[in-house]
Amino acid sequence: MHNEIEITAELVRDLLRDQHPDLAHHSVRLGARGWDNQLWRLGNDLAVRLPWATESADALLRKEHTWLPALAPRLPLPVPVPQRFGAPSERFPRPWIVTTWVPGAPADRAPVTRATEAAATLATFMTALHQPAPEQAPTGRNRGGPLTGYSEGFAEQLASATELGLIADPDAVRGVWENAAVAPDWDGPALWLHGDLHPANVLTADGTICGVIDFGDLFAGDPACDLAAAWILLPDSGTERFHDTYQPTPDTATLRRARGWAVLRALSGILIGHAGVHGRPGGKPTWGPPAHAALRRLIN
Repeated sequence: MHNEIEITAELVRDLLRDQHPDLAHHSVRLGARGWDNQLWRLGNDLAVRLPWATESADALLRKEHTWLPALAPRLPLPVPVPQRFGAPSERFPRPWIVTTWVPGAPADRAPVTRATEAAATLATFMTALHQPAPEQAPTGRNRGGPLTGYSEGFAEQLASATELGLIADPDAVRGVWENAAVAPDWDGPALWLHGDLHPANVLTADGTICGVIDFGDLFAGDPACDLAAAWILLPDSGTERFHDTYQPTPDTATLRRARGWAVLRALSGILIGHAGVHGRPGGKPTWGPPAHAALRRLIN
C-alpha cells in the first residue's frame, strides 16, 4: 500500500539537526525515489534513507540497521552500511537511517554488458552472503519457503500480463513455473539471503556489477530465491559462468526452484514496467526491458 509522504532537502537537514547535528553541515541532494524509501545523498560518502510510501518500509529499515553492519564486512561488494538511526518524531513520524553511499548506476538503467566478469562478481558475492544464519534471523514472508505459496500470485500475474498482450507464449512461462513448483524443497540450513535482487537494487559501472543496495528484505531461507538473479541480471552468456563460479554448485532441484523465482520476478517487472510506461502509480518504465529479456532467457 502506497501512502506517500512529501520529503524535501530542508526536511532532511532539519532531521539531521535534531538527531545527528554533527552531520547537518553536509550537502543534501536527492539520490533516488525507490519503491519503499527515498534516498538522499549526504555529502560525498553518506546517504539518508527515509520511508515515503509503503507501510512495511519501517520494519525493513529497522531490519537493515540491526543486521547489515555485521554482515557487510564479509561481502566482496560495497553495500550501504547503516551508520546512524533516526527515531520517529513530530517532524517525521517514521524511522530513518543514515548509511554509507554506494556509487554506481542501477542495472535497470545501466544493464550489465560485460557478462563474464559480472557473472563471476555476482556469484562471488552470493557465495559470501549465503552462509548459515542464526536462529533469530528474520524470515522471508514465504520467500524462503516453498514456491507453492506463490502459485496464486503467479497465476494472477501471468493472466494480467497475457491479457495486456505482454507475454508471447504464456504456456511456456507456465511450464517453467510448474516444473519449479514441484521440485524438491530446500532441505539445507537457512542461509542469509538478500531477498530482492532485481535490477534496481544492483549497481553497475563500466558494464559490470559494482555494488548491491536495499537489504530491507534480508532474511534466512532457501538460496534459490537469490539464485534467480542469474537470469534477471545477466546477459544470455552469463548464466552458465555464474553457476560455475557460485559455491557450492547448485543442485538440479535448486536450479529448478531458482527458475521459478526468476519467472515470478520477471512477470512482476513486466507489469511494473508496463504501468510505468502508462504513467500509473507505482509503475517504473525502466523495469520492463530487463524483465522481458529475463523471461526470454527462461523460456528459450
